[in-house]
Amino acid sequence: MGYAATAATIVLTVYGQLVVKWQVNQAGRFPNAASERLSYLVRLTFNPWVLTAFLATMLAGLAWFVVLSHFQLSSVYPFLSLSFVTVLLLSAPFLGEPITFPKVIGVLLVIAGLIVGVQR
Repeated sequence: MGYAATAATIVLTVYGQLVVKWQVNQAGRFPNAASERLSYLVRLTFNPWVLTAFLATMLAGLAWFVVLSHFQLSSVYPFLSLSFVTVLLLSAPFLGEPITFPKVIGVLLVIAGLIVGVQR
């Protein structure tokens, strides 16, 4: 149950980030005019897709409670870094973002840190 909850936390977190970025891309740049800023934020906040991202974030938090009931925080917290790796890998096909050499090196360092961090 603890491992499934860890995976759920990561998946739900990644989902939320990808959906919010997708919808921000759809909405366009944050307005320069102060009079348009609140409208922009309200439209995004109540966008049905963004609402699902908020729900995913809440569910990720609830799953995290389950995770913490099974594992030591210092042992399981490094696994959340897998969300960085997953976002990079999925942002290319879903958002058209480039995977550059520096990003790949960064992700490899995150993975190396995860491997080192979970050694007992």
